[in-house]
Order: sequence, then C-alpha cells, then structure tokens
Amino acid sequence: MKTYTITVNGTAYDVTVEETGSVASAPRAAAPAAPKAAPKAAAAPAPKAASAGTGSIKIEAGAAGKVFKIEKKVGDAVKAGDAVIIVEAMKMEIPMVAPKDGTVASIDCAVGDAVEAGTVLATLD
Repeated sequence: MKTYTITVNGTAYDVTVEETGSVASAPRAAAPAAPKAAPKAAAAPAPKAASAGTGSIKIEAGAAGKVFKIEKKVGDAVKAGDAVIIVEAMKMEIPMVAPKDGTVASIDCAVGDAVEAGTVLATLD
C-alpha cells in the first residue's frame, strides 16, 4: 500500500492506495450510467404560406441559428443584397439577403424560430 496526500481546493486529504496486480485481473467497478441524451430539437414547423403565394426565388438560412429579426414584409420590393431576415448564430447577427431584385412573396419563419442551414426563410417573385 502507498499513502498519498492530495490537496483539493485547498483542503489536504490523506489517501491510501492498494496495488492489486495487473489491471486485467482486478475487479472493475460498474461503469457509471451514461448521461441521458439531450432532448432532440423540435422539428422545424411547416412553412407558413403567405397570401401572396410562394415565390420562385428562395432565401435560405446560411447557418444554423435563431431568427432574430424580420426586416421586410410580404409585398415589399427588395434589391439584390437587401437584408430580408436576420439570423443570430454564435452571438452574431447574420443578414440573409435577397439574391436579386424582386418582391417578397412569402416570409416562412417567425422571430425566435430555430433554423438549420438551408432552411427556406422567405421567397421572392
């Protein structure tokens, strides 16, 4: 047997360790129970169709995150590069912009929605 002094958070503990031989022959303690898996994220809600209909130009989330702000509404005219939806990812606000000029045909998300990369957030005509 060997005696050691171990200090944890400023408190000293005297411990005795017994050597039992090879690791293979030593009885093993039962493995601790595996932690429960984190609950799975809820599936993304079905897109909400706007009364103007679904447009042919899609604006998709560039990264997984949460919808932080909706800059435009259905019927607004946009130019290429205009921010339509702001997604928050890793504490950064990332604008999802119109790829070309058009009119917002639908907004398919709501503020606070969790989105995955590639999720359609809005469409343009």
